Amino acid sequence: MKNGKSIYISLLSVMLCFFVMGFVDLVGIATNYVKEDFNLTDTTANLFPSMVFFWFLICSVPTGMLMNKIGRKKTVLISLVLTALALVIPVFQYSYVSMLLSFSLLGIGNAVMQVSLNPLLSTLVSGDKLASSLTFGQFVKAIASFVAPLIAGWAALQHSNRKLLFPIFLGIAVLAIFALAMTSIREDDEKGATSTFAQCFALLGDKVVLLSFIGIMCHVGIDVGVNVTAPKILIERLGLTLADAGKATSIYFLFRTIGCFTGAVVLARFSAKIFFIISSVLMVASMAGLFIFDSLMPIYVSIALVGLGNSNIFPILLSQGLLHLPEKKNEVSGLMIMGIFGGTIFPLLMGIASDALSSQTGAVIVMSLGVLYLLFISPKVKK
Repeated sequence: MKNGKSIYISLLSVMLCFFVMGFVDLVGIATNYVKEDFNLTDTTANLFPSMVFFWFLICSVPTGMLMNKIGRKKTVLISLVLTALALVIPVFQYSYVSMLLSFSLLGIGNAVMQVSLNPLLSTLVSGDKLASSLTFGQFVKAIASFVAPLIAGWAALQHSNRKLLFPIFLGIAVLAIFALAMTSIREDDEKGATSTFAQCFALLGDKVVLLSFIGIMCHVGIDVGVNVTAPKILIERLGLTLADAGKATSIYFLFRTIGCFTGAVVLARFSAKIFFIISSVLMVASMAGLFIFDSLMPIYVSIALVGLGNSNIFPILLSQGLLHLPEKKNEVSGLMIMGIFGGTIFPLLMGIASDALSSQTGAVIVMSLGVLYLLFISPKVKK
């Protein structure tokens, strides 16, 4: 880590932003509740996560260019304000249209945050520890992802109002805005000449950047896919209620949180390549389990395995890109985060496949294709 007495205060405020970044994962449990509240089909309901992650395609590269103009901290602050606005909407208006608007703002805010927050962390942490630091940030993010369905379930059972999730997360987002705004982070040497769109997209011609970009698409597609589909599998195969089936999402994020924490320690000491291969194999086993099993505990184990396996894919691939072209860190970050657009493509394909087969097996097939790609590129990950 870089020197300075205020480094830990700076890291604390940045990690609080990572927690707010995790709010995007409430889209999974929220999608299931919206589907139930408005009596939607799988294809229609899956528009909600698609609306969130569509904006990563539109906003990621321009955000990378914006950082070169105004700096990373100011860009992160803009993202926090957008996230807070997204959380305000359901507090005052809960309808199909208002939720589409809320999820769109959440997607825009999260896209801007993901592009800018990871490079902001790199101003505080030296390059050789970047992968483990990014993984710790993902661990903090995963805590928010893990508690979202628990808060929604608690609010539904104890207060008959699962929408209490939104004002609770809104309060935390406002706290993060003030914490980061009052934190001094030096990044004078991080600004540079603004790249053009053509120059940014030309970086996809680099093999490392391209493979990492597609890998992030698959990682996020699997992440959102399990988030949305796991409760549906339990409802379909075991006849559980949505409130009970929602625990599957918490199990996924619990083991994703455990995996992130483990990865933060392991990646600081051992090969990222070996860790990536092990993670991919765990996900292959999980997909096989989701195809085969129709009883509660084996399905839970399969969900736990994909949570562990998918927990460290993103920071490994992101750090590969950032360290491969350090002089283009902002632009590479924009491209890598644009890969989160996979969170739009996968749910749409999964919804179509599930409706076509009249079974969530269709969704598992689509997720399995993403897992096989990650297994394919795992030998190409740098040590």
